[in-house]
This record gives sequence, C-alpha cells and structure tokens, in this order.
Amino acid sequence: MQKRIYGIETEYGIIFTPEGRKTLPVEKAIRFLFERLITTEHFLNVFLENGARFYQDTGCHPEYATPECAAPGQLIVYDRAGERILEDLQAYAEEKIREERIPGKLSIFKNNTDFVGNSYGCHENYLVDRDVDFYYLAEQLIPFLVTRQIYTGAGKVFQTQDGVRYCVSQRAQHIYQKISGTTTNDRSIINTRDEPHADREKYRRLHVIVGDSNMSEYTNFVKVGTCAIVLQMIEDNYISKDFTLRNPVKAIKDLTFDTTCKRRLRLDNGREYSPIEIQREYCELAWKYMEQYPVSEDLKKAVGMWQHVLDCLDDDPSKLDHQIDWVIKRRMIESYIEAKGTTWSDPRVFMLDLQYHDIRRSRGLFYLLERAGAAERLFTDEEIDYAKNEPPPDTRAKMRGEFIKLAREHSIQYDLDWSNIRLGNLLNVRVICNNPLESDTEKVAELVRTIQKTNLRKTSLSKLVIQS
Repeated sequence: MQKRIYGIETEYGIIFTPEGRKTLPVEKAIRFLFERLITTEHFLNVFLENGARFYQDTGCHPEYATPECAAPGQLIVYDRAGERILEDLQAYAEEKIREERIPGKLSIFKNNTDFVGNSYGCHENYLVDRDVDFYYLAEQLIPFLVTRQIYTGAGKVFQTQDGVRYCVSQRAQHIYQKISGTTTNDRSIINTRDEPHADREKYRRLHVIVGDSNMSEYTNFVKVGTCAIVLQMIEDNYISKDFTLRNPVKAIKDLTFDTTCKRRLRLDNGREYSPIEIQREYCELAWKYMEQYPVSEDLKKAVGMWQHVLDCLDDDPSKLDHQIDWVIKRRMIESYIEAKGTTWSDPRVFMLDLQYHDIRRSRGLFYLLERAGAAERLFTDEEIDYAKNEPPPDTRAKMRGEFIKLAREHSIQYDLDWSNIRLGNLLNVRVICNNPLESDTEKVAELVRTIQKTNLRKTSLSKLVIQS
C-alpha cells in the first residue's frame, strides 16, 4: 500500500498527590481536564479542531488518539501535539483544583505502568489492504514486533524477586498471547480488532498494542517507520524467509531483561537468532525491497535510521544515549547513581524513572534532557504547536477539523465520529466520510459554503444527505 493511514492512541497515567488531609479523586481530576473542552458532544469524548479525539479510557486514563495521518513523520508530530494539548489542559485543571482549595500536585505521565503493576497502552494503528490474509500478516509480523523492543522500548526500573533490574520495555511483561481480541486482559502481540473506520471491503485496521509509549521523537519515528515498511513488504508478498518464533510470548518477556540485546531465541525451524540478527534480516530485506519498489521518503529515512540503530546496538547500546528511550533513561539513572553514591534499589531511582515520562515540560526529566541537547529532535516546536490546532492537510481529518471550527463559529449543533459528521438542531444533516485518504470533496465544500451563507438552524435541510 503506497498510501497508508497511521494513528496512535496514547493512554496517560494521572496522579494527584495531596499536600494535606484533603485529596482529590482521579475521576474528578479528569473531569477538570475535560471541562475546558465542553462542547455539544459527550462530555468525556471530544473531537478536537486538529481532527484528533480526546476521551476517558478504561481505568480513569485520559486518552489521546491522533487524527488520521498520511506519513510516519506527520504522525509523530501529531502524537507530540497531544502531549502539548494535555499539558495545556493540565494547567487549566490545576487552576480548578486551587479553586476547590485542595492543596497538592497533579501529574500526568506518558508511560505504560504504575507502581502497583497495572499497564495502560500505546496502540499503533495502520490501515492495511483487506486482500492480505490477516493470519498470514500476523505470522509474518510477530517476530518483528517481538524483537523490535530493542530499539522501541521506553525502559523501566523493575523490582523482581532477585532484586532490582533494568528492563528494555515497559509493555512486554504484560503480553500473554500471540493473537487475541482484547486490549485490557490477556493482551496479545497482535490484536484482532478490525474497525477500519473506512470501506471494510478495501481496508483493515491493524491494531498493534504491544509497543511502549515513547518520549523520544527519534524512537517513535523508527518504531512507526520500520513497522510500516515491513507491512508494505508483507502486502507485496516480498518476505520469503521464515522467522517464526517457537514461543513468541516467552521471547518478548525474556528479551526485555536483556540489555545486551543478544539473547538467543529459538525459531520453529530449530535455528537460533539474537533479536539484533532477526531485525537485521528484516532491515536487509527492506534495503533490497526499496531497490525494486516505490517507497515514500519517510520510509527511506526510517530504514536508514533502523540500520544505524542496529549497528549501534550490536557494537555498544550506549551509543544511542541521545536517540533511543531506554538507553537515554538508563544513562540518566546511571549518572544519578554515580553522582549520589547510591544504588539501583534507592526509592529515588524509581521516582526518576517515573519523572522521565512527566509531560509537563517544566518538570519532566526527558524534557530537561532534551533542552540540554541530550535527546535528539526530529521536529520543531513550531511544527508541534501548529498541529495542536490544525488538522493534517492530506487526510479525512482535514474535513473533520474544518467542520468543528465552522460549527463552533456559527453555534451549530453537531455530533461526529471518525466516519460521520452530523449537523443541525435535529442532527439530520449528515456527511459520510468513508475514505480516510480523502481530504476534501466538492459536495463537502458545497455544504460548507451553504453553512457560511446562512444560519443552518433557519434552513430546511432535513432531506440533505451528503456522501463522500
């Protein structure tokens, strides 16, 4: 698929730390976050002017779903824009908390685990060809997803029965099946959810729930870009080698404890490979594939970064201490331990781990490192700030974002989801947007002009149904 739709759904951890006897339930803190976004839509499920969706997910987690994006780089910008939007809402919520006279600190974290062992996700979404057999796709993709944690992991200080260990991935320990339909229990490497929000005869939505939430733009870009090129190779039936793992669920858990990234894994055919070697096989195929098939500039860039990352991991992972999350965080913690003369079991080390993921730029340790030049950037603050309010120009999100701005400007009643927009007092003016790759149509433009010329509430449009 030369043109693909990408999306990321990020569930955030939220904590209120009281500074006295009076406390604030997390549920109320989340309501304060949403209060600034009140529209005619459901209170805890809001579509934004940039085309994204912000809502409360299971377990009292605020969740941000990016708008439909047409390229990995664009997706990373809109994912980070979600952090900025949530940071703004956090400032508003803190003001509301002060008005309630509840002293304390509200913190929001872009991570995947809490202190009591719960996990919340970062879900990648890729539009794929319906013609590709799903189980064939899954079997081809699982070895890649199991082993990619060596460069996509966010890192975690983990308390085990044998003491404190540093893990590559936060999410890996919460995976229990190869393939399943659930995202909260019995989580799997490949999720079977098939909600393309598009023409079901043409497209399937691949829902990947095995990845970590990333702070590093570099890590995030490589994560999405490498998966996209592997998917394209699978769709073109290009991957001929069999990398099927004998026990992929055990492998994904075992690998997270190996920071050398060289632990041997047994394949179904009896051979043994390290995760670096498996990733190299995929990467070398990608280089050959690009010589024969058209590939976007973003994917070419991702493959080059992929090669660089694997070379560094093979030689010395610490060479990636400005680029890959788990390596950046480990370097930060090791520097602290050395400076303070303490150990990995120091409670302050666990707090450092958590503070790395704080989205508040004035408090988050990742952002402190980024400002100090210790974390490589791919995009500018101006690009991210623009994405907070403007939708991608080349996907369906453009129509959604423009409709939301227009409806609010003219005080028009509306309701919408990913594929439908409903307008008017009776919500009887309906726009069906079933092609996520389409950014505009003449019929939609005609409706926009109609709304701009007259007040929709005074216009008889009860029989108007526009389909794009």
